[in-house]
Amino acid sequence: MKKILVYIAGVLTPMALFSQNSVLTTAVPHLRIAADARASGMGDAGITATPDAASIFWNGAKSLFAEKKMAGQLTYTSWFREVGAKDIYLLSASGYKQIDEVSSITGGIRYYSQGTINVTSVSGDPLGSFKPRDWDISIGYNRKLNDKMGVGVTLKFINSALGGASSSSGGLSRTSSSLAGDVSFYYKGENKDGAGWNWGVSLSNLGGKMGYAGTASTDKDFLPANLGVGASYGWVLEEKSKIRASIEINKLLVPAWPNQTGNASTDSLNAAEYRKWTVVASWFNSFSDGSGLFKSLAYSIGAEYMYDHKFGARMGYYTEDQIRGNRKYFTMGLSAYFKGGGVHISYLVPAANSNRNVLNNTIRLGIVFE
Repeated sequence: MKKILVYIAGVLTPMALFSQNSVLTTAVPHLRIAADARASGMGDAGITATPDAASIFWNGAKSLFAEKKMAGQLTYTSWFREVGAKDIYLLSASGYKQIDEVSSITGGIRYYSQGTINVTSVSGDPLGSFKPRDWDISIGYNRKLNDKMGVGVTLKFINSALGGASSSSGGLSRTSSSLAGDVSFYYKGENKDGAGWNWGVSLSNLGGKMGYAGTASTDKDFLPANLGVGASYGWVLEEKSKIRASIEINKLLVPAWPNQTGNASTDSLNAAEYRKWTVVASWFNSFSDGSGLFKSLAYSIGAEYMYDHKFGARMGYYTEDQIRGNRKYFTMGLSAYFKGGGVHISYLVPAANSNRNVLNNTIRLGIVFE
């Protein structure tokens, strides 16, 4: 249980951690969790993976070049199973519809359950329990610039509830919401057989700060704004067998927390200056926060084998810097397709040197409707 609490505090909550090193924290970090079972099987390399029903979570502009006119998907992600958590999970649903030859609409929703928290008084008397949860809903519009390029914009509403009625008297955080937007670009360079280069760019979670009940305006947290760039190359082994390899680089547009000096007055002033930054300023300051530009990048590498749109196999690797979550893992996935849809499954294998890792046994199951 101790390990899961440390991990959640460092990666999956908006609370700030204080140490001798800077720590990066954001609001609603569930937005950083892969929301579909296909791209997650390729090390979370989804920006230039071939278009599918989950495109809105990676690059909405991809939906313009999908082979099917319409598709949808449902995905369940089991999270923190290694430490006995049975009620921490992520649910997602998404889809797209091509309006005509040059435009499409996309939609998606995510629901992240963070389990159950029991509240007690200082003396240990039970005060009740609550179930923290986050969710967001998105809708996007995409349009082709020509036969090879397309752009997309997405608007999302985000809601976070980190407390319940039983915690209100204790002054704990409760509910907050915000609006955010995504902008995406996709270039389809592959030929009609699926061979060649594709590449794309995605700016996501661009929105205002979030705070909770009783939180001062200067104590609000930044959304996990992100800049992602990806490229992929496809090979046609024979008429029905294809392989596509992808590489993706992501830059979280949130500055790391100021280094702690041990001097309470100095640290307080540094924290106050950090909180004063506007959202736009934070995006630019994330490139010069003193933690190192290359260390601030996360990398995804993945590959996918497809046979006649009946069978798919995937593998990948993801890595990021320690102060930005320290997630390092290998992934694998399989798919089976049938008339009208298919099934995806992916599995995550932590690369960290630990016999017991909170990411162990992370499984995603997805159902696709085409």
